[in-house]
Amino acid sequence: MSNSRFPISLHILTLLDEANGNVVSSEYLAGSININPVLVRKEIMNLRKHGFVGSKEGKGGGSFLAKDAKEINLAEVYNAVKTNTILGQSKNEPNPKCPVGKQINQHLNELYNDAENALINNLSKQTLADFALKFK
Repeated sequence: MSNSRFPISLHILTLLDEANGNVVSSEYLAGSININPVLVRKEIMNLRKHGFVGSKEGKGGGSFLAKDAKEINLAEVYNAVKTNTILGQSKNEPNPKCPVGKQINQHLNELYNDAENALINNLSKQTLADFALKFK
């Protein structure tokens, strides 16, 4: 994966599951992940938009799981945070006169789609509860 949104989001969700419904501050989450709290809040906003997380505003505020960890499918989390293909994109335009160059992007896209579909299929068989058990 070319970015860190999925592991950050999964880390956040796992910590919120561990909190057993208690509100957890973005500073605490950021300390565990070892990133800036602003990045945590950005991911929390996205997770809230997709119905995984709820938030309490004000003093003593923070985040909590909006639904049971058994109802949070890891493929849904992945799809909520992905921004590009798993293996990335080529930034150059190959030579259209080359027998390989004129077809490479089409075949790479097929390869990438197959790989991503396999990943999503694997993630769809796991819930946040399954993942969180690894830490207990």
